[in-house]
Amino acid sequence: MVFPIIPRLAGEFDVSVGVAVQIVTFFGLGRIVGTPAAGMVVDRIGSRLALIAGPVLVGLGALGSIYTPWFLVVLAAAFLVGVGESLWAFGREIAGIDLVNQDQRGRVLSGFHGIHGAGLAVGPLLGGVLADSMGLRVVFVAIAIESVAAVALGTFVANSRRQGRVQTTTRVHGVQPGGKKHQSPMVWAQSLKELVWQISPGLRVTYLTLVFATFAGFLFRNGYQSLLPVFADEELGLSSTEIGFLFSFAGIIVLLLTLPAGFIIDKVGRKWATVPSTALPGIAFLLIPFADSFTFMIPLVIMMGVANGLSLGSLATSTYDVVPDAVRGRLQALRRTIADVGAIGAPALGGLLTNLYGPAVPFVVYAPILLLAGLALVLGAKETLVKKPRTPL
Repeated sequence: MVFPIIPRLAGEFDVSVGVAVQIVTFFGLGRIVGTPAAGMVVDRIGSRLALIAGPVLVGLGALGSIYTPWFLVVLAAAFLVGVGESLWAFGREIAGIDLVNQDQRGRVLSGFHGIHGAGLAVGPLLGGVLADSMGLRVVFVAIAIESVAAVALGTFVANSRRQGRVQTTTRVHGVQPGGKKHQSPMVWAQSLKELVWQISPGLRVTYLTLVFATFAGFLFRNGYQSLLPVFADEELGLSSTEIGFLFSFAGIIVLLLTLPAGFIIDKVGRKWATVPSTALPGIAFLLIPFADSFTFMIPLVIMMGVANGLSLGSLATSTYDVVPDAVRGRLQALRRTIADVGAIGAPALGGLLTNLYGPAVPFVVYAPILLLAGLALVLGAKETLVKKPRTPL
């Protein structure tokens, strides 16, 4: 709901548009900080606290933005909202995973991401209408009301199942199983290593490959959303209506694939969704610099829409197949934190490359990363879907 009012926030708080845009950056920073905390909360306390505390933080951020005359407070609120969104997102995933069997995870997570995508499509329209008809700050009031509703719903969700502790058998420098950690500059890195080492040895490479693929996926989505409009405007001369149509068209494809993607993930195989969702954008990015018209862009947008649709929950589902239950939140958080670095870095590096070399160059730079991630999934990741044997007639 905030995206369409960013230019008006600049006027409301007497700051430049460039400063106003940083509300998106602070939201992303909040997610990076909140994601590891969210993983700890769902592992040690459960999903219900995350489902309640997340919207509470979002509501506090919205309330703080309603009356403040300082844009710095709005930026701090955006950071708080990012932390709250991370808590809520992890609570939602864990609660959903606990409701179903392993061969139903894909449909649950695909449905979650599909409905989330629908909210992302409706939110900007709702925010714009509220701002135009009732005033700029009413948008923050609406977010606060929405947060109250989310808190109420969260209280009715069963807490995630208590998981047994996984005892690590690996002794690393400064960390001993059941012992104390020495205060060393390497403790943090060693702790991450110890966490990853709790994955079955035969699945560690698969997990690390999924982490890299998620990083590439976030790089694709944020790069596509922030850089494609610049390329379409400067290189193709497309109007705002034509650019908007391309994004809406891709969004419709994503929504149409919500149910089929879930069945592919659960019935055919996880890699049948994860590989094309990573490789197709790489091919599209390689072809974008050759685009010379609106018509040329349509099949490329279709490819990226299909990739986004197949990515709905497929990487998350595959990761839940791999990680031990006792540390699933923290290992998912590690994956998402690394991915969020790609999400923030894609527009920043892409903007720099655009200023220096032109709007086509970022796509050429990002394409090999996407293609490499797709190849890594093919060669380095195991198929994690366990199919039930057919009962003979």
